[in-house]
Amino acid sequence: MSKTNRNTFVEDFVKRNGREPRVSITTFGCQMNEHDSEIVMGLLKERGYSKVEERGEADVAILNTCSVRENADKRFFGTLGQLKKLKEKNPAFITCVCGCMMQQQHIIDKLKTSYPWVDVIVGTHNIHTLPGLMDNLIEEKKRQLEILPEAVEMMEELPSQRLFKHKALVNIMYGCNNFCTYCIVPYTRGRERSRSPEHIIQEIRNLVADGVVEVMLLGQNVNSYRGAGEDGTWEFPRLLEAINEIEGLERIRFMTSHPKDMSDELISSFGKLDKLCKYVHLPVQAGSDKVLKKMNRRYKVSDYLKLIEKLRKTASEITISTDIIVGFPGETDEDFEGTLNLVETVRYDSAFTFLYSIRKDTPAEKFKDQVEESVKHERFNRLVEAVNKISAEKNCEYMGKTYKVLVDGFSKTNALSLSGRTDGFKLVNFPVPEGIDGERLIGKILDVKITEAKTFSLEGELV
Repeated sequence: MSKTNRNTFVEDFVKRNGREPRVSITTFGCQMNEHDSEIVMGLLKERGYSKVEERGEADVAILNTCSVRENADKRFFGTLGQLKKLKEKNPAFITCVCGCMMQQQHIIDKLKTSYPWVDVIVGTHNIHTLPGLMDNLIEEKKRQLEILPEAVEMMEELPSQRLFKHKALVNIMYGCNNFCTYCIVPYTRGRERSRSPEHIIQEIRNLVADGVVEVMLLGQNVNSYRGAGEDGTWEFPRLLEAINEIEGLERIRFMTSHPKDMSDELISSFGKLDKLCKYVHLPVQAGSDKVLKKMNRRYKVSDYLKLIEKLRKTASEITISTDIIVGFPGETDEDFEGTLNLVETVRYDSAFTFLYSIRKDTPAEKFKDQVEESVKHERFNRLVEAVNKISAEKNCEYMGKTYKVLVDGFSKTNALSLSGRTDGFKLVNFPVPEGIDGERLIGKILDVKITEAKTFSLEGELV
């Protein structure tokens, strides 16, 4: 379909309605998905679509899905039910689904048989084709479905409509080679593929020229980055060094890290690179060697604790978060006590805790020794209590001290306060000083004195 034909629908829509067609994007899952959604919206914006937050105000609804947790599955299908009602009110309403769930055949089969109001279905490897499939839908008047079993090419220089003007998500690699037994990601995202360092560096330079001061480098396992540069293979620490030299950039973050690939060279980067934020997300998943082996994590608890020790020796102020799964098949009371002991030993600043849920087509689906739901929930509650207690205690250490905060916008809970993050990723809220336009402070790095510590955030005041 030609560019002229692609624009015909939008032009006709504007003539009929006096406005651009509106798109609502709902993103489930990780920051990789968030960035995919930004790219899809960037492509649609080029075609003349505008974005709205409320699905009820939209002409097109896009659901970008996640297959990691069972809860995301339930939310996705629940949202699809809501979209059916919008379709019944307005037959011209377009529903599109994309992302990781679409790479699973049983999901596709379910959509085909039970959800006839879904108009466009596209997977992770060709999500950038979604706007073109929408064009085809409008022209051909029939459902569009395009799922690729693996990525054909690395797409570069795609437009992106960022959530923030001052910070950006940057993919440095795609896919995963780790095959943790509980995880479906290697099957939905494919094998690891690293972008060239030249493309990454140029993208960040362009972002800085557009006002970005902080980048978050993304990958299922950024530590295993192996980019083919013009002068040979680049590993992750070298890429960080090159990005650190980009003039105008203030902060560098990355996620997610796998402990097995957390090298001494990478750890030393936290001491050498002034723009690399002193924060690391290092998923441990469990505090039992037996469970870790069954998960195929390829490290022991002692190995993990040595990494924590090295990180804190390199940068004493570093903040650390993690992921923990409760109730993995075969987890005993003793195994779980090991996880609690690990939490007490490391003293994480925060932790994302999850009840294990069976993911179809993963090795763990076939494990016979599944843990009873009541046991999972009892352990989960104990873990959350321990994690939150430590988080609150660690936040109290910030009281009375002044930190540099990158202001992201107005607080979600108080329209008179601004919200932002410290170098260590601590969330800080502070009131807008009287007589100052808060909007003008968004995107700036300001000194904020901490006046109150809460479990999940800090309160402060501008210095």
